Amino acid sequence: MSRLPLRLALIDATRHLEEAGVRSARADAELLAAHLLGVERTRLGLVPLVDESMIDAYEKMVNQRAKRIPLQYILGTAAMGDIDVEVGPGVFVPRPETELLLGWALASLAGCDQRPPVVLDLCTGSGALALAIANARPDAVVHAVELEPNALSWARRNAGAREQAGDTPIRLYQGDVTDRTLLAGLEGCVDLIVANPPYIPEGAELEPEVAEHDPHSALFAGPDGLSVIKPMISNVARWLRIGGAVGIEHDDSNGAAVAALFESRRVFGDVAEHPDLAGKPRFVVARRIATAIEAQRAELRSEGERMSG
Repeated sequence: MSRLPLRLALIDATRHLEEAGVRSARADAELLAAHLLGVERTRLGLVPLVDESMIDAYEKMVNQRAKRIPLQYILGTAAMGDIDVEVGPGVFVPRPETELLLGWALASLAGCDQRPPVVLDLCTGSGALALAIANARPDAVVHAVELEPNALSWARRNAGAREQAGDTPIRLYQGDVTDRTLLAGLEGCVDLIVANPPYIPEGAELEPEVAEHDPHSALFAGPDGLSVIKPMISNVARWLRIGGAVGIEHDDSNGAAVAALFESRRVFGDVAEHPDLAGKPRFVVARRIATAIEAQRAELRSEGERMSG
């Protein structure tokens, strides 16, 4: 069987994807080839020649990508932190930008004095954030909530795979993160909350990979993109322990609006906006602080403990 130059196949694939409107044509062409060959993308240069059968299989994958099928659907996985999760039709594809929220979350846990720390991931989708945190912090008790049955099935599959790989199991729930009765048993117990909820304003123009493949319910959140975040914040306030932190990803048009939602509540402080690598507003963080009544109650409890001691 004759062997052909991989370099030429990569050039043809890149050109094909560029003509199809794929913004990351070169990167996607290389990632598809690396996946098919079972090597790291950076090591493609060490594979000068490949079999014709590989070229045929590669062209089929490239043609799929040219139809604007998400790269992650073709590969079957998406990365988050140090793990990969399985994705496909019916579940939101984790974005690289969410790695920044993950990084903030792990840094927050590093400064958390609660052991074991309790983490809650809202709108977990594939389970990527929750599972990446559980992988990085095996001592954490990680809870995750998802409303949509299809997405929850992907999360359960990924949770099972990570458990088999040796990670600490996470606790999955089906529920609406805006429901005031959800997870009543966690009230005042959570050290860290992360959320990548639906946040795109209705009518926004999206790339075909997103508009035609990601579930509508995982993307859009009313005319302003805040129809999930607004009511969710009340639940965040009751779940977080005093001193606990929250980080919520949002549309790049809503950084100030989400920050204002936290600042308008007297139970939150240390509100801060965080940009992504392109400088666009990406997520907002806040910390649960004690109200005057809560501080007074805590002082009375402390005084009672001193007297009884």
